[in-house]
Amino acid sequence: MTALRYVYALCFPLGAPLQEQMKGIGGAPTEELEHHGLVAVVSDVPEEDFAETPLKAHLEDLDWLAATARAHQHVIDVLTGVTTPLPLRLATVFRDDSGVRSMIEDREDDFRHALERLEGRVEWGVKVYMDDRQTDTAEDNITATKATSGRDYLRQRHTRTMAHDELWGKAEEFARRLHTTLSSHAEDARLHTPQSATLSRAAGRNVLNAAYLVARGRSEEFVELVDRTGDDSPGIRVELTGPWAAYSFTGLTEGET
Repeated sequence: MTALRYVYALCFPLGAPLQEQMKGIGGAPTEELEHHGLVAVVSDVPEEDFAETPLKAHLEDLDWLAATARAHQHVIDVLTGVTTPLPLRLATVFRDDSGVRSMIEDREDDFRHALERLEGRVEWGVKVYMDDRQTDTAEDNITATKATSGRDYLRQRHTRTMAHDELWGKAEEFARRLHTTLSSHAEDARLHTPQSATLSRAAGRNVLNAAYLVARGRSEEFVELVDRTGDDSPGIRVELTGPWAAYSFTGLTEGET
């Protein structure tokens, strides 16, 4: 079975060998491929799965995609614990080590600049959700009395709309205030498109989906800030995730990371 070279991330040379237990896709051991003062963290993957044609088919298989993404993220997470990695996009594959070296040479200045800018920094994710059940409860209270006329119906409908807008308005205003506060305590921030509840499977509607670049040494302070600025309003939930590799702040385009 022919093997291809899968690249997880780039980083500067590590001060110590990678952990022996750090496995990649399919349980394959990861390796360090150093070139021009940069290190590509790689492992072997089977050509029968990662060549162009089978890979396209696999990317339509959600179970295969999820398992591959988990293995990819595991390597990034381990690296984030010991260095500042520049994560590459899922399924970055080359025929052999010379292909990996060519990739490094082609983008060496960009890769080096990104690593220098992100050195010692991690990404924290913050999401704000509004529980849909709060809206449903408010609307149920309004409609408890049956409309007795067309005018009554229109009045109730208008009141339901106003209650809905008020509830979401409170959540959006809280999200704006929180983002302003957290941005002032981070080195950089990114607003991402709110996630669909169908895809994320999270309870409630995603009002804020943001990422913050924070120095490792200030991460504890940042986490405490998120905890302090949480909202007591019914139905508003703040979710903090991280620390992650700085996916949102590489400065490289989507197709290059």
